Amino acid sequence: MLVNADFSLPVVVTPARYRWTSSPQGGVERVMLDRIGAEQARATSIVRYAPDSSFPAHAHPDGEEILVLSGVFSDESGDFPAGWYLRSPSGSSHQPFSREGALIFVKLRQMAPDDDSRLRIDTRDPANWEQHGQGARCPLFSNAHEQVCLQRFAPGQALSGAWEGGAELLVLEGELLAGGQRCERGSWMRLPAGTRPQLVAGEAGVCFYLKTGHLARLAKGTQ
Repeated sequence: MLVNADFSLPVVVTPARYRWTSSPQGGVERVMLDRIGAEQARATSIVRYAPDSSFPAHAHPDGEEILVLSGVFSDESGDFPAGWYLRSPSGSSHQPFSREGALIFVKLRQMAPDDDSRLRIDTRDPANWEQHGQGARCPLFSNAHEQVCLQRFAPGQALSGAWEGGAELLVLEGELLAGGQRCERGSWMRLPAGTRPQLVAGEAGVCFYLKTGHLARLAKGTQ
């Protein structure tokens, strides 16, 4: 299966374009944002757990990255409410579930071979944020291959600079204006290497997940 699999093209998926599909496990649905492969795939998805739903134990070849968007996501290592960032390296495994229901952003099989990091970060903790220009930044992960953070921008503030290695964004609060398009909460965009985006925070400001650098590896035919 191929979904938005040409990484040389920009992609924007707003909530109005979400297409929910059932997973093999009852009570768990997903929106496929990009995907290469069948059930065992390199994938970026929004996943929705119904209350009292679970997924069988499984391993993570090439790692898993999760940002909890709402509800409470759980596995044998603990309960993670909205705002938690979870990063598990290749070879890790878990049996996820949710008692009250949860919405999560998930990236599967996208870590570099030398990435063995395991992270659990509460992005709702003010201690994890730092001033960044006119806004604020919550660093999540950085290595030679990619950089991951959350960023907040004030109303009307432009996102300056070009991301030479490409960028991927998920709007968490407020909205981004991308040219003539309004990208509200839940909007996901992927900008290929070399793109010079014209992005501006909406009238209420914006908070978004940002990953940079990783698309350069794909452009070279590696993951």
